[in-house]
Amino acid sequence: MKAVIQRVSHARVTVDGRVTGEIKSGYLILLGVVEGDTEEEMRLLAKKTAELRIFRDENDKMNLSLLDVGGEALVVSQFTLCADVSHGRRPSFTGSAKPEAANDLYIKFCRELKALGVKNVQTGEFGAHMAVELLNDGPVTILFNTDEWKKKRG
Repeated sequence: MKAVIQRVSHARVTVDGRVTGEIKSGYLILLGVVEGDTEEEMRLLAKKTAELRIFRDENDKMNLSLLDVGGEALVVSQFTLCADVSHGRRPSFTGSAKPEAANDLYIKFCRELKALGVKNVQTGEFGAHMAVELLNDGPVTILFNTDEWKKKRG
């Protein structure tokens, strides 16, 4: 799985002019599911996301997690994170999970964040054309890739 975590002051997703998810301070999470991703990887990614310490503490150090600050999460499914651009100029998306499997892990990821204690988890709309608005705080943007984590453990 791949994720782009952005610390935001606020974020919102709309589909056809209708708001599907909106948060105040927290994370905008762009989530890509790769073919072969597992529930184990989903749980690891959710835990690392919830516990990622990128909010400022009283000493102005990035030392607090989403859980520590009571932050919110807006999770947007984004298969384009799985693009392969190694050949030519047009991206290939053959490495992304099939829609049914991707949606299943996307839903489970959102549920896992809630189970870990994230107080408000909002979503986009899987498979829809979405407009994503955000105010990046910092800016702070972190990339997660469970395939890289497996290689390091391997």
